[in-house]
Amino acid sequence: MLRAPATATLPELLLRPWRDDDAEALIAAYRDPVLRRWTRAPVTTTAEARRFLASAHRDWADGRRFSFAVLEPDPAGDILVAQVILKNVTARGEDAEVGYWTAAPARGRGVAPHALTAVTDWAFDRFAGLRRLDLLHQIDNPASCRVAEKAGYRFQEVLSARPPFPRDGHRHARECPPRRGR
Repeated sequence: MLRAPATATLPELLLRPWRDDDAEALIAAYRDPVLRRWTRAPVTTTAEARRFLASAHRDWADGRRFSFAVLEPDPAGDILVAQVILKNVTARGEDAEVGYWTAAPARGRGVAPHALTAVTDWAFDRFAGLRRLDLLHQIDNPASCRVAEKAGYRFQEVLSARPPFPRDGHRHARECPPRRGR
């Protein structure tokens, strides 16, 4: 489990692999029309949630894709506020990709950049050969530009529309900081 420490404006965030008992919270998050707009495969039924969670478990086991449920601790039960994913990791690969979504009640509070930074730092620490992470989003999603910038991902280029993106997109990137002892 990763922790994104509390800040002056944010509570601590817990980041962990998805669990089977996350199905209801996942379905609730996807009831949001804004989230559904930006995702290719919304989770709207128990069967879809089970498939999503089974895929997330397989991806972790495979070691090439790592989906984190992002939670705010709460005495009544942790609250799902986002997902951050590291994907396209390969044994000798120098670059990979990150993605995320934020649940409606958590938007605009800095949750996404805070969680994205935690996963970015984890990825650079865990994968010795990793040199760069890319964040891609559609050009008509300015909120993702703000998240990328706040998490230290600099704008790199406009990408032409190509599946799965129906519109042109942006590529932001964050380079691995110099590693100590190397």
